[in-house]
Amino acid sequence: MSVKYIIVTGGVLSGLGKGIAAAAIGHLLSSRLKIIPVKCDGYLNVDPGTMNPFEHGEVFVLDDGAEVDMDFGHYERFLGITCKSKWNLTMGKVFQTVRDKERRGDYLGKTVQYIPHVTDVIKSHVFEIAEEETPDLVIIEIGGTVGDIENELFLEAVRQMKEDVGRENIIYIHLTYVPVPYGVNEQKSKPTQQSVNLLKQRGIFPDIIIGRCSQFLTREIKAKISSFCDVSQDAVITGLDVDDIYEIPVVFERENLPEIIHKKLNIYSPPDLRKWKELIENTRNPKNEITVSMCGKYTRLEDSYASIVESFNHCSAHLGCKINLKWIETTDLQDTSFIDNTDGIVVPGGFGSRGTEGKIEIIRLARERNIPFLGLCLGLQLAVIEFARNICGLSGANSTEIEPDTPYPVIDILPEQRNISEKGATMRLGAYPAVLKKGTLVHSLYGTEEVSERHRHRYEVNPDYHSVIADKGMVFSGTSLDGRLVEFIELPGLKFFAATQAHPELKSRMEKPAPMFFGFIRACLQK
Repeated sequence: MSVKYIIVTGGVLSGLGKGIAAAAIGHLLSSRLKIIPVKCDGYLNVDPGTMNPFEHGEVFVLDDGAEVDMDFGHYERFLGITCKSKWNLTMGKVFQTVRDKERRGDYLGKTVQYIPHVTDVIKSHVFEIAEEETPDLVIIEIGGTVGDIENELFLEAVRQMKEDVGRENIIYIHLTYVPVPYGVNEQKSKPTQQSVNLLKQRGIFPDIIIGRCSQFLTREIKAKISSFCDVSQDAVITGLDVDDIYEIPVVFERENLPEIIHKKLNIYSPPDLRKWKELIENTRNPKNEITVSMCGKYTRLEDSYASIVESFNHCSAHLGCKINLKWIETTDLQDTSFIDNTDGIVVPGGFGSRGTEGKIEIIRLARERNIPFLGLCLGLQLAVIEFARNICGLSGANSTEIEPDTPYPVIDILPEQRNISEKGATMRLGAYPAVLKKGTLVHSLYGTEEVSERHRHRYEVNPDYHSVIADKGMVFSGTSLDGRLVEFIELPGLKFFAATQAHPELKSRMEKPAPMFFGFIRACLQK
């Protein structure tokens, strides 16, 4: 069978959920097909690694160390796969490749142009992935909105692909917005019409239109969109607003999207959503309810912590509990009374000094009041600082990232990071193995002696202070294979006080929640 391609584009406005739609489509078709997702982003950064979370949301890290768009989190969680760096193609990477080829003389003296040279690089990249991975289906998401100058070359490249692969092997799915204006109470098709017209001007005629709407699309609005946009009425699909993104495959199945794709691409891979629906039902009908405080400095944009939120959703589905997240901004923390009404505290990752003293104070209160605590990356480092100051008697202990002249640098930069001047892709990135200490809480959560979690950081617990800290009762429950780097810590005798230098949220799945999160939520329920 020839490799099949699904191209997912978006119109009207950004943030409609193309990534989730692409991931949901992949989930529905994954029972019999090997599926590879590819994301094309128009920004000129090589990757989002140097972007502020307020600018771009969460940076998702892959096993191979790539810093990629947060949509890859959706791909991995919905498809149950481990993505690769090459599957994220930015315009920054494309232009870098074109420049390198020109300098080598690959273009043999020709004038290098957007078409065909840039578009050929894009297509070649996609076809290389298909050749290397031998998938049955490649789903390509084009980032941004049709009409943005940033994605014009990606759109032109995927337009050309229908001639390269054959029209029978490629379909185009366009996600648009169908508003229901307040006071009118009527679904409006005009934004969709205009968006599809913009797409057609670029030579792409969609086979399927998904209309994002707060309601299921009516027969009348589907007929209208069908008439104005030249797609069959059956191929106008509702992209329903939902409280739980894991309901999207269920909605698409109800709208017969898998059958439409099967017919258009001449494939057959029936969806099996039985287990998926059971987990969704557990979330809808919780037996218990808890409140967890998320204490960070990017709380104004919840997308900054998207994978953490999803990890809690996975725990909720398996434990049948409603998890209310309380977002605590720690930058100018004055009031800690929220702790009286919380069942657990999470201190997530982050960079820089802003908000760290507030987090340290919250960690102290969690330890002293025996409130379940989970620290992630920076959360582990701050838990070590708090313990060093208040239990080990190292007054003024800190991280050299926060206070370069601290008298007790219990957290310090990795030696191999000291002379690095470039910021992009220079941290300890990707999956690294750790050895767990038998008899510890962390060992019991994972149920194995060696684990692999993903990392994104430059600073570590300073080996010069390992013995000082351990002598006072903090357990280093997991270390790197050579024992030099601390990967997990815990405080015995408390309900749950554990942290990791890694980001276990990046590997959490609907069917299999991250062990650290699962154990933390279970402890919160016992409280």
